[in-house]
Amino acid sequence: MEVRVECYSGYRGEEIPRRFWLGERRVNIQNVVDRWLDPKHRYFKVEGDDGATYILRHNAETWTWELTFYRGN
Repeated sequence: MEVRVECYSGYRGEEIPRRFWLGERRVNIQNVVDRWLDPKHRYFKVEGDDGATYILRHNAETWTWELTFYRGN
């Protein structure tokens, strides 16, 4: 599922997701639990302000974001 993500760019230029939208609903990211790379993607396992856990995937070639995992409370 493609999502819109707003990021924070730190002093090293690395973008870290801060919030994303599921349709009209905004989810603020409370905590980045984990992150990892593969050759074409960056993954972020995050906890939202709704108490759910998400995995967001960033495509480094197309600069698009996708929601690849969701687990609610």
